[in-house]
Amino acid sequence: MDDCARTFSLECGLPESAYLHAISVHPTGRRLYADLERGDITQEAWNEGIASLLGIDGTDLMRRALATLRPEPVVVNAASAIRAAGLKTAVLSNSMGMHPFNPYEPWRLSEAHDVVVLSEEVRMRKPDTEIYQLVLERLGCQGEDCVFVDDIAANLEPARALGITTILATEPHRTVARLQELIGFGSTAPAAGTPCGFRHDRGPRCPQPPEE
Repeated sequence: MDDCARTFSLECGLPESAYLHAISVHPTGRRLYADLERGDITQEAWNEGIASLLGIDGTDLMRRALATLRPEPVVVNAASAIRAAGLKTAVLSNSMGMHPFNPYEPWRLSEAHDVVVLSEEVRMRKPDTEIYQLVLERLGCQGEDCVFVDDIAANLEPARALGITTILATEPHRTVARLQELIGFGSTAPAAGTPCGFRHDRGPRCPQPPEE
């Protein structure tokens, strides 16, 4: 995301830190992003608000800002392997809006995961404790059976308070290695009682019920 933001800033003729500063440091930009994540404003309103802070055209700004964003293959492959090992997976994402640009559409999240919770659809956002509880309820998991990964430390604290094991996502290979230590996914399915998993901007993972 940081590389994507820097690229967008430079393409707009701005200092490379301008976009990230506008959405994550500037008080108005932070409020706009929180409102977007909760579904309190539309993506179009957010586009115009952030554009005003940056002094640029707001037309389809979210799409333009995310134009170079790509999934991390190491993380995507790990998520697939975890699910193949018999664990449920969930996506928990603070939404970036879905109209006029839907950043989630190419990834077919509902096909790849057991539960998908996008903040704007439930009018909550990380780090609201209730949104973590909602994911656990939809998965049918207890916090103690889950692992949650996120790249923002503040988003881990509410998860820990619910008994969830947490991982601060940094370098992808290191993050996946830590997940492997905790839940043992790979060519062999986890033994009964192995903890569930979670992942960054995704959700908890708990064992699939055995077939009758």
